[in-house]
Amino acid sequence: MLDAALYGDDDQAVILTYAWDRLLVDPIPGPRGPADFTGLEPLTPSVWSVPAEARPIAPAGSTLPRLAAELPHTFALIDPHHGVEGVTRQLEELISRLRPDSIDLLDVGGDILARGDEPTLKSPLADALTLAACCQVNAPVRLLVAGPGLDGELPLDEVRSVLGPLVHTFTAKDTEPVSAVLEWHPSEATGMLAATARGIRGVCEVRDAGLPIPLTDAGPTVHEVDLDDALNRNELARAILSTTALGEVEAHSREVCGYSEIDYERNKAAWLKEQPTVKLDPETVLPQLAEFENEARSRGVTHTTFRRLTEALGMPGSQREDLRALLIHSRPDRYAAPLWELTAVEHKTQPR
Repeated sequence: MLDAALYGDDDQAVILTYAWDRLLVDPIPGPRGPADFTGLEPLTPSVWSVPAEARPIAPAGSTLPRLAAELPHTFALIDPHHGVEGVTRQLEELISRLRPDSIDLLDVGGDILARGDEPTLKSPLADALTLAACCQVNAPVRLLVAGPGLDGELPLDEVRSVLGPLVHTFTAKDTEPVSAVLEWHPSEATGMLAATARGIRGVCEVRDAGLPIPLTDAGPTVHEVDLDDALNRNELARAILSTTALGEVEAHSREVCGYSEIDYERNKAAWLKEQPTVKLDPETVLPQLAEFENEARSRGVTHTTFRRLTEALGMPGSQREDLRALLIHSRPDRYAAPLWELTAVEHKTQPR
């Protein structure tokens, strides 16, 4: 969305990103590397692109091949397994090969601006690693934060206090090129970003923990932030600048933040293995949904994501798309694309 909005539909963007779809898509904890795929294509000695034909090696999962099939961009894989030094090398090779007109580091939500000690911070590792690498390349990198507060990790007011100039405000028209993708992609932050661009407002409950995220006029905005200021704030990013392995990054995360998010995924993956598969029976699911909705409304929640619903109803991530299809078919008036609305839309009729 941002590439089209800032540079036009014909821009030849290369999107360097993680294959880290969390346990909803990938049952293996942590990010995937090149060895976890077949069909990758080399861009540089350290960077591999993910074409539509690529496939994760079972049991791993990834949304990147399908994204490559449905979007015009080139997707390339960030490999964090060699620490910040490895990601820095990847960036430098890409810059040397592509000679890009611009380099944007995009974070949705703003947790890249975290210090590391915030009680609401849950997943600082990938952001800190990428920020640290971008600060070391010999090229100008612009840091952009879209949807401030939408990832539920830093409160909106805290993010807003360090945002720089407004770069863009997404509109419903900006979401049109990715509408089909948002029908299946499980990213909650991106889904809420698109929803706010379409005018949806309220409070959205997300993740397994049920975090409440305000959907406000700040949601569809994109701001620039000084890269050095972000590094000075981010204690974890500074601590890992010279790391050469993902294990080192994890160790620093435990020291700085008190935890590693990959440890959390390891524990959750072990728990999920012991959970039985729930039969997707409408007669069972819909009453459970109604109970969840009543409880959520009492908390002031107006919307939720299908990832949240899947976990709240005790289903594995593999059943997310089937559950989504069932609910939209059963209650189409509740679908506020790509979110689920907890209060049915009132259809006003004209008197005859």
